[in-house]
Amino acid sequence: MGDRLPLVPGESAKYRLPDMHPEGRKFLGIALLAVLVSGLWLQWTALSFLLLGLSIWVAAFFRDPVRVTPLGEGLIVSPADGLISLITTVDVPRQLLGEGGLEPGQMTRVSVFMNVFDVHVNRAPIAGRLTRIVYVPGKFLNADLDKASEENERQYFVMEDAGGVRVGFTQIAGLVARRIMKWVDVGQALKVGERFGLIRFGSRVDVFLPAGYVPAVAVGQRAIAGETVLAVRGRAPFDAAQAQ
Repeated sequence: MGDRLPLVPGESAKYRLPDMHPEGRKFLGIALLAVLVSGLWLQWTALSFLLLGLSIWVAAFFRDPVRVTPLGEGLIVSPADGLISLITTVDVPRQLLGEGGLEPGQMTRVSVFMNVFDVHVNRAPIAGRLTRIVYVPGKFLNADLDKASEENERQYFVMEDAGGVRVGFTQIAGLVARRIMKWVDVGQALKVGERFGLIRFGSRVDVFLPAGYVPAVAVGQRAIAGETVLAVRGRAPFDAAQAQ
């Protein structure tokens, strides 16, 4: 799903009012209806203004801003807005192994935690073709916890670029999140930064870095989906471990 209204020459994305993703329209409609009903029946009490505030938050939650994605060889961009909450070495999850998947072994995992105020539209970390997608039902623990990657509801993806390099990433539901959405299928080609899914309402995305790639971010840093370079092939621009 590409940008519905691309930037025109000379226009800055910084000052572009974000669109609202179509997925949020029904929720905003329900919230505004509740505001109208409470206003007419209760003559605009505190509840009415509380519901109005909720409507504004719903519109903000489903915002879908234009992003300017860096292009270049050997880059992996962040698939999610949020906080870099963890960079660690882990065994490749079994759901990412098998046909169209990754090789067994250990990989560096970078976790991006999204709170309820972050943009929740997820974007492809590389340009390539989807080779594996696996959905796993589970719990709804706080997505900031490390064990959420093994116990929460989640959806695994593997993408392969033109050079045959595969990148794995996972949408993980959170404490409040109750639905993981994808808009793609195995075999589909995506551009880097192209939308592939969304999680409602607060969650996490993990990215598994291929051999030869090193983190270009540090724990505690904020990431922007489709813009922040999460990892680079070869030497890191700085030592992420020392920057923590």
